[in-house]
Amino acid sequence: MQFGIFSVSDVSKNPVSGETPSEAERIQAITQIARRADEVGLDVFAIGEHHNPPFFSSSPTTLLAHIAALTERIVLSTSVTLITTNDPVKIAEDYAMLQHLAKGRVDLMLGRGNTGPVYPWFGQDIREGLPLALEHYNLLHRLWREDVVDWEGTYRSALQGFTAIPRPLDDVPPFVWHGAIRTPEIAEQAAYYGNGYFANNILAPNFHFRPLVNLYRERFAHYGHGTPEQAVVGLGGQAFIARRSQDAVAQFRPYFEGSPIYGTSYSLEDFMRGTPLSVGSPDQVIEKTLGFQEGFGDYQRQLWVVDAMGLPLEMALEQVELLGTEVVPVLRREMEARRSPEAAEAPTHSSLVRAKYGEAEPRQPTPSPNRGDNLTGASPYQDTDPELAAQYPELV
Repeated sequence: MQFGIFSVSDVSKNPVSGETPSEAERIQAITQIARRADEVGLDVFAIGEHHNPPFFSSSPTTLLAHIAALTERIVLSTSVTLITTNDPVKIAEDYAMLQHLAKGRVDLMLGRGNTGPVYPWFGQDIREGLPLALEHYNLLHRLWREDVVDWEGTYRSALQGFTAIPRPLDDVPPFVWHGAIRTPEIAEQAAYYGNGYFANNILAPNFHFRPLVNLYRERFAHYGHGTPEQAVVGLGGQAFIARRSQDAVAQFRPYFEGSPIYGTSYSLEDFMRGTPLSVGSPDQVIEKTLGFQEGFGDYQRQLWVVDAMGLPLEMALEQVELLGTEVVPVLRREMEARRSPEAAEAPTHSSLVRAKYGEAEPRQPTPSPNRGDNLTGASPYQDTDPELAAQYPELV
């Protein structure tokens, strides 16, 4: 079981002080938050992808590469990589490079996002969002597993004799989570490939996403990847913790009520009761999270948002500290004690390497030489099957 934090990268007004941080301040703050998460023993730090204010994370790979250089053990992920508006070729290359720089401490979550205008900004049609997501990942899956790809689809130009570089570290692609809260087709795609399924368990009533999680589990088994219990599930959540429950509610209230998303539509007490929002003492957050295990079954990854709605850096760092020292150690023990022996472990780079190679040394692709124009027609790597020689487009 992995526990960690994720950020949507919002740059929000602090409703208590009335101040809004600059983008520069938030970028530096999120770096400190990620480092603290690593120091206190959390397993995962994840960041979203946005291309409009009031967010800052337009380039998750750049940010995560910087954080990788400042941390030791924490897995670095995205809480969404836009599979619809990003070119899957660029995703393949950027995240493989990040995987090398982070020495395998990388995975990613693919999703369609929630910002409609991003589609035309990147030359796509939002009405094609679902088929875009499905086709783009089908190509990404091949780019990470085949040295030479010939491909033709609907939403990007065809590929002929294409090799995505660098190849994934140890020739094992980063683990992929498919994030969706309303789309059975995405759960189906995750199950088909044996990938993970992530339900962002925040903006909905308690256990609202259980039908999609169950569908994914059933289809995971249907495609022969294991039993439904062995399917790889992740949940998102949101938490605010203080040592005394009344202090947690009092401290969090102005941020909740000052949020344009929450405070104008809900009361804090109703939202705490009716949704997965966890506000309270460490024991209360532990109890609520254990309820997720009861409602969704054994799962592999739990992430919380702890830095949104204008919380100052010092408060966000305190949340990370409390998660790492008071909440997660207990959850690890309790969830492990309740866990079915059949449940899958959370995938890591090392576990994926073992699954592919056993005790053998992993592949380290070494490029073949070329004439200097990169159009040799030869197999791209010294150990590539010669029958996979790249046939490049003719230059006329």
